[in-house]
Amino acid sequence: MASERREHLVRLAAELFAQKGFQATTVRNIADEAGILSGSLYHHFDSKESIVDEILSGFFDEIMASYRAAIDRGQGPRETIAALVRAAFDTLEPHRAAITVMQNDWSYLRGMERFAYLTKAEDEIEEMWAGTIRQGQRQGLFRADIDATLTYRMVRDTIWMAVRWYRPGSGLDPKTLAEHYLKVMFDGINIH
Repeated sequence: MASERREHLVRLAAELFAQKGFQATTVRNIADEAGILSGSLYHHFDSKESIVDEILSGFFDEIMASYRAAIDRGQGPRETIAALVRAAFDTLEPHRAAITVMQNDWSYLRGMERFAYLTKAEDEIEEMWAGTIRQGQRQGLFRADIDATLTYRMVRDTIWMAVRWYRPGSGLDPKTLAEHYLKVMFDGINIH
């Protein structure tokens, strides 16, 4: 029961952080949403930072595992990029709040020593993507006149921004979004 209660509190807090921002959300807001006294929240967490840490570390653990699996399959660069895109879109539903927190509060959180792992993970992720793009350039599969790091950042940001408008149950699912995205990314919108 305690672990279920803790998970419930994390989900509530994640939604509040996504709606109001991490800095603007108070412990009292979280407790009020949960229907408990503020002091009761400290039975489960020592601070608001501990809650957001649990939200973000869970997200990063999952996305890193998915990205590493895509890289480790040893497919060609195009297939690997497609697998990375699919993995990113797969996080939209289960980690919508974490992605929103990352977008809204990244600058604030990464300034705290406790969240140093965010920068480390972001650097590793960037190297996975940009390294795959560079590999595709060396093999003549991707345009040589694009910057791999800038391209990765543009792709990442367009995927993560989908969290702002994508709604589960709206007739679109993450797999459909990923396939459409890949079609536009690889083939463009021009008729060849």
